Amino acid sequence: MFKKILLPTDGSDISNEAALQGINFASQNRAEVVALFVAPEYQYPVSIGIIPPTYPTEEEYEDSMKKIGLDYLQPIRDAAEQAGLAYSGEILFANATGPKIASFAQSSGCDLIFMASHGRTGLSHLLLGSVASKVLSTCTVPVLVYRRKNAPKPNATR
Repeated sequence: MFKKILLPTDGSDISNEAALQGINFASQNRAEVVALFVAPEYQYPVSIGIIPPTYPTEEEYEDSMKKIGLDYLQPIRDAAEQAGLAYSGEILFANATGPKIASFAQSSGCDLIFMASHGRTGLSHLLLGSVASKVLSTCTVPVLVYRRKNAPKPNATR
């Protein structure tokens, strides 16, 4: 049914767990897997008049984030290869992660996004936002949101 599945990751445990479950789902569909890490864009220190000598250059920052991204994508790559699935990986830069995932899925021809939800509720959801919610609200590609079976239940008295 699905031919090309996007597996976005932020390197967290839940994101890795979701990606591995996404590989299982892709195996059932014999689908191609596209892994994606969206790194924050470089930020210039605007609070001071000069850039401190210890502050990384934009090139150093991007190189560092690409290395981190490759580390995050490696378990997905390994699992896809072990499952005999076609794999590609991308590292992109954006401060608006959700819309970037959505636009990448659309422009790369993915027909499903399989991603984790950290399950934040209440104030933490308001302050930190939800990448999954932003993807769901901005994307025309179907999204399958993975949640842990043993996810902690929100405290109703908060």
